[in-house]
Amino acid sequence: MAAKLRKGDKVVVLAGKDKGKQGEITSVDPKAGKAVVDGVNVAIRHQRQTQTTQGGRQPKAMPIDLSNLALMDANGKATRVGFREEDGKKVRFAKTTGEAI
Repeated sequence: MAAKLRKGDKVVVLAGKDKGKQGEITSVDPKAGKAVVDGVNVAIRHQRQTQTTQGGRQPKAMPIDLSNLALMDANGKATRVGFREEDGKKVRFAKTTGEAI
């Protein structure tokens, strides 16, 4: 099945503690159905000090379920993703505006 959301897409969070936040997808795990989005679902991780790095509390973006994300269209609104053929290629398009992504 083709991926509706990919790395680099601008998305908006639909549900959860970060509902309404926007960000860019940095990585996707299709097998687990999760994605990591900049500035969303941030947890504090404690890092032990080593000779090369400073220790302390460091924020880290944790994976969020793909079902809680929606692609942002050109107007900045959440949209669903559809597929169609253009020039013999399968292309993603925004359902709200109808334009190719």
